[in-house]
Amino acid sequence: SNFIAAAEQCFLDELAEATGKDPIQFRLDLLERVIKNPVGKDNDYDASRYAGVLKLVRDKSSWGTTRPNIARGVSAYYCHNSYVAQVLDLTLENGKTSIPRVCCAVDCGIVVNPDAAINLAEGSIVDGIGNALYGSIGFKNGVPGKNNFNAYRLIRINEAPKSIDVHFVQNDFDPTGMGEPAFPPVFAALANALYKATGKRFYDQPFIEQLDNSRMND
Repeated sequence: SNFIAAAEQCFLDELAEATGKDPIQFRLDLLERVIKNPVGKDNDYDASRYAGVLKLVRDKSSWGTTRPNIARGVSAYYCHNSYVAQVLDLTLENGKTSIPRVCCAVDCGIVVNPDAAINLAEGSIVDGIGNALYGSIGFKNGVPGKNNFNAYRLIRINEAPKSIDVHFVQNDFDPTGMGEPAFPPVFAALANALYKATGKRFYDQPFIEQLDNSRMND
């Protein structure tokens, strides 16, 4: 999920741009086709619930509004039987990123412990952004190039989103996963926001290397 989500959701943004459609509406249109004319009988996700988190994050994030110097990226993904959609706001100045806000919509069925569920979503988002921007480890002759945290770049407190708001779809479905589902989509939300800010697609992680190269080339 962690790798497929980023590739899939960045590709959907490219398709939306190629067809001249809003990224959220493009996804909703695809899901509407699934609802009306499903392919196969064993789809493991519910297209209407998938669409539900996209609609919720669209409303809660005030998607479609223009904010000075803010680039916005959207992403949505289904894993661990839960549905998550995110809108990430990003500013970029002199190659340095800042994330004022991430808006997150979740459908994990009945939320048994709201505080814990919010904490899990917030932690996943911060960790995902850190991995997307900085996480890197290589191997040479089967030996990892970094063997402790002093050499492995982690996200720092001042680099975390300034605000994360988490919204849950209210329904009566049985509770599903919450520890992981908010992690995979944030990679693409960040990459899609970076594209809006730079005009360049970000395909290789960690993204900070491409940002640094772009700054040197500029």
